[in-house]
Amino acid sequence: MNKPKLLLHTCCGICGAWIPEKLSQDFDVTIFYFNPNIHPREEYEKRVEAVRQMSEFLKLPMIEGEYNPPVWFDKVRGLANEREGGARCAVCFEVRLRKTAEEAKRLGFDYFATTLTVGRFKPAAIINPIGEKIAAEVGIKFLAGDFKKQGGEMASQKRGKELGIYHQNYCGCVYSKLRIKN
Repeated sequence: MNKPKLLLHTCCGICGAWIPEKLSQDFDVTIFYFNPNIHPREEYEKRVEAVRQMSEFLKLPMIEGEYNPPVWFDKVRGLANEREGGARCAVCFEVRLRKTAEEAKRLGFDYFATTLTVGRFKPAAIINPIGEKIAAEVGIKFLAGDFKKQGGEMASQKRGKELGIYHQNYCGCVYSKLRIKN
């Protein structure tokens, strides 16, 4: 029996350390790395390499989306002074989830999902409704979840550490990077 095909947006190697394996029990998972918010380019390269390492470890295919920060900056224009977790972050989630949904639809996947909800500062109560809205607009199913629950965050952190996967110290965008220096 064939499993449904799932395109899983993955934001970093740590977030991709446990969730793809868990979802592979019920889905044919392909990892999708699309994160035009990551700044600077060197940080993007570290994160995409970490996702590649996890993809190889888990023996799952990976697709890398286009790295195009100007598109992301255009979407978050006027939101630079928003607090972390505020309106800018919701727009950022939407940019990444929309592209994942569009790619999933274009490539013939049955579902799309994201690893974002494994992070302690990434509320499923904000991310999942965005995913559901996009799913309805694009015409593809969204697999909602709160992957930090039931030890998901700890399992991801543990595996990442065991495998020596790069672990970043800020969310990813230039604004979150500036905030850690304050």
